[in-house]
Amino acid sequence: MTIRDAREADLPAIVAIYNSIIPGRMVTADLEPVTAASRLPWLQAHHPDRRPVWVAEAEGRVIGWLSFDTFYARAAYDGTAMIAIYVEAGKRRTGLGRLLLERAITRAPQLAVHTLLGYIFAHNEPSLRFFARFGFERWAHLPRIANLDGVERDLIIVGRRLTA
Repeated sequence: MTIRDAREADLPAIVAIYNSIIPGRMVTADLEPVTAASRLPWLQAHHPDRRPVWVAEAEGRVIGWLSFDTFYARAAYDGTAMIAIYVEAGKRRTGLGRLLLERAITRAPQLAVHTLLGYIFAHNEPSLRFFARFGFERWAHLPRIANLDGVERDLIIVGRRLTA
């Protein structure tokens, strides 16, 4: 398996993995599948030296990905990034998410990132436990901020400061 910067040619696989989690209503606030065309501007806005998107590839196909996303588009927040991790259904619980998150934590300072955030629905206990294992703490609780099929859901923001 290799982890590398995402390319435009990876977008169909990135989108397929992302779309596979939408019906579960646990991971994303998107309610309908997205298209590769609609996500192209998102990918193009990422830069390997500041806000990369990495793909994990095995046997010639993308099996997971991680993105560093801008937290807030103001210069004072440039050192903070929100990360998102998505793994193909058949590869979950294999250590791939751990590998991607460990790489993000290790590489973030080289990207001028000192603080990592994760936005996780409060009912997504597996993800909350996963991030907690890597030293992320609950920094914010936004009650009933999302509406998923008529069910109001809370959002938890977890964070980890990487440098003193």
